[in-house]
Amino acid sequence: MIKIGDHIELPDFPLLLAPMEDVSDPPFRMVCKQYGADLMYTEFISSEGLIRDAIKSRKKLDIFDYERPIGIQIFGGDEEAMALSGKIVDAANPDIVDINFGCPVKKVVCKGAGAGVLKDVDLMVRLTKAVIKSTNLPVTVKTRLGWDDATINIMEVAERLQDIGIKALSIHGRTRQQMYKGSANWAPIAEVKNNPRIKIPIFGNGDIDSPKKALEYKNRYGIDGIMIGRAAIGYPWIFNEIKHFFETGEHLPKPTIVNRVEVCKTHLEKSVEWKGEKLGLLEMRNHYSNYFKGIPNFKETRTKLVTLNSSLELFDLLDTIPQMPDLQAI
Repeated sequence: MIKIGDHIELPDFPLLLAPMEDVSDPPFRMVCKQYGADLMYTEFISSEGLIRDAIKSRKKLDIFDYERPIGIQIFGGDEEAMALSGKIVDAANPDIVDINFGCPVKKVVCKGAGAGVLKDVDLMVRLTKAVIKSTNLPVTVKTRLGWDDATINIMEVAERLQDIGIKALSIHGRTRQQMYKGSANWAPIAEVKNNPRIKIPIFGNGDIDSPKKALEYKNRYGIDGIMIGRAAIGYPWIFNEIKHFFETGEHLPKPTIVNRVEVCKTHLEKSVEWKGEKLGLLEMRNHYSNYFKGIPNFKETRTKLVTLNSSLELFDLLDTIPQMPDLQAI
């Protein structure tokens, strides 16, 4: 069993759903939870947005009991704003407050937030301390190896953040300069985990896209759990597939076209329910290509999926997909 703080208990080797902007909303999290995610996080939320009462930021605080344990993730570069947002998050009653020190996107980094803080570990410590003081919840952090290959400082970051009281650390095996390119480097993550000073759980993130790779990285790097991001988009089955492979050494059958349609319909239904018809349909358009990736002769159907403006018509179209002649064998 892995513990985060005094009260959050996870399986021996938990699988975490990474927080992803414009992806990790409640409808997406629901299908990932159904298919085996052990711990999930919200999309990251701007501390300044929360304080300004920005509607989009507040909406991201929505969490549901079936998602637990769940963490709300915040980011920012100002101590006072982070402390205030920590109190706002505390009132939303998640299980964890997570701080994002890893987002490499320019508009976040330019504000001295996300991965931008990797250039100033003293500031990272002050921001984290401000959040820890503002909440009674366990505080965790997600970050990267460093700003670039010449400044990989994850060991210093891990030790100093543990010393002020964070309860777990998730490390993406890339620098900020890499963005999402190249291969993730897990060797520094293993070094952090194997440091005898480090007592908190260390979760690895980056490039895990199959049960085989998950088991290989678990054994090679000795981390406490794995965080999965892009590989779960349109494919929430990956969590259960990894767990089954760990337990049996065998691969679960791939989801059938009927499975894909059913999960896509659930995601669509929850999206409309949570966001309203117009926005729910609009934001689902980012997901159809992933749910039906690799399906032959699907271009015309995909075009319809991203242009229809009625949920009834979309559900009807989705119901026809398993009957398409090219898909009978899938």
